[in-house]
Amino acid sequence: MDEKLLIESLSPIERNVLPNISARFSDIDEIAKASIQDKTTALRAVGFLKNKGLVESKSSEKKVVILGILGVNYLKKELPERTLLNKLVEARNSVPSKLGTNVPSSSGKKSILIGEIRNVCGLNENEAKIALGTLRKKALVEISGGKLILNAKPGEVTNKMIEELFLEKLPMDLDAVKDLDKLALENLKSRKDIVEIEGQKKMKVKLTELGEKVASMDLKTDLVEQLTPKMLKQNSWKGKKFRRYDLSSPVPRVYGGKRHFTNQAIDYAKSIWLEMGFKEMTGNNVETGFWVFDSLFTAQDHPVREMQDTFYLKGMKGKLPERCKKKENCILFKTQQAHEGGIDGSKGWQYEWNGEDAKKVLMRTHTTSLSARKLREIRDTKEFPAKYFALGKCFRNETVDWSHGFEFNQTEGIVVDENANFRQLLGYLKQFYKKMGYEKIRIRPAYFAYTEPSLEIDVFHPVHKEWVELGGAGMFRPEVTIPMFGKHIPVLAWGQGFDRIITEFFRINDLREVNKNDINKLREMKFWRRD
Repeated sequence: MDEKLLIESLSPIERNVLPNISARFSDIDEIAKASIQDKTTALRAVGFLKNKGLVESKSSEKKVVILGILGVNYLKKELPERTLLNKLVEARNSVPSKLGTNVPSSSGKKSILIGEIRNVCGLNENEAKIALGTLRKKALVEISGGKLILNAKPGEVTNKMIEELFLEKLPMDLDAVKDLDKLALENLKSRKDIVEIEGQKKMKVKLTELGEKVASMDLKTDLVEQLTPKMLKQNSWKGKKFRRYDLSSPVPRVYGGKRHFTNQAIDYAKSIWLEMGFKEMTGNNVETGFWVFDSLFTAQDHPVREMQDTFYLKGMKGKLPERCKKKENCILFKTQQAHEGGIDGSKGWQYEWNGEDAKKVLMRTHTTSLSARKLREIRDTKEFPAKYFALGKCFRNETVDWSHGFEFNQTEGIVVDENANFRQLLGYLKQFYKKMGYEKIRIRPAYFAYTEPSLEIDVFHPVHKEWVELGGAGMFRPEVTIPMFGKHIPVLAWGQGFDRIITEFFRINDLREVNKNDINKLREMKFWRRD
């Protein structure tokens, strides 16, 4: 393309920026300022010019120490340790009396009680701890008899601390941080949101030989930028000269709106269960221990009922099912009997069942609590046979890592049928996993308090090179079904970790990524589609 055609293809921002670029490399910030454009607009113009072969650029990246959110606030006011130090100075100072001697200040305090630091200084709990720890580390205070006493010389109080001086210097290139500044940075890095280290990209731009030639020419042209409906209606476009468009220039990618990838997969999974003849059951995230544990024959001294594994709601008590006149129809009586021993030949757990423990309120640890409530409902409606599924949130007090989270989705299912058998259970699970994209799964024997026989399903993780459990299944024990129905009726049951099931499709190697709201990753995440 010759120079004249190139000029006719230049957009307004290119015409504005090009004359401010020289034959020597210049910083993009300087070019933007000279062009009276913001940096983003200048970068866009440079990108267009580079695509036309008029400029060339080179980029570099450096790390810079900047103020965090709290750092900005502390720079305007003062660090928590300075606040505490000033309060201690006030407490130590005395007021001259009429006799010329010094007496304590009106507060009567020469120290601050440890427990009063927050109130006296107006600090939150975290700031109070940091302030105390920092001053002790600097040997400016000492603790005696539960009191904090100033142990600093006048010069040590009035002189600024190295952290205060460092904050005043920011922003600062990381390579330039040395000596005391380096020590201050290490101290502040251990404290949240005071300083941050960010990578800053620098771009330098210069004209190419062709760019020099074009930049020296007259760039002013009377060109129409776009064809509007009004111009078409009035035929005013006739005789006008339009700017040439470069169809080879890269354009911003347009992302269409879509549901979160987890919700896409949830909708698909629900459609699978519905196609297989199941009805959906729903319920509350908050439930009593009775429906989460006791009705499912989980002993009251079982480790899963400890606070280390379960989120309990403090100070709350729920209601238990009402006691019936006929004990044989009473789920509460039958559940107690199942736990203590003496139901259908079962020995139970051989302990005295505590109704108060069953009233505790918690975040449900599995969606099987929905199955328990649904079984009791089926007993009243006499819906036999019955097939139900659920897909919802569960909460456990887990240590978060690549394969565990304290909040996760689980898909639950029950089949209530006097003719149900274990082979049918395997068939339902295999069909579900096949439709979810798993042709091969590992099924192995397992133990659960409320099912017998029981199984677990695993898949092999290609990145972490280990088998990952997807969920458990089995047939409810008589200790579960008899309190529900008054007699034992076979019930197929399963509870599968749904978030783990979908990680393979979305190429997620860390479960923590499921709940991250990184807009760039969400845009690039492929749409759920299973043939």
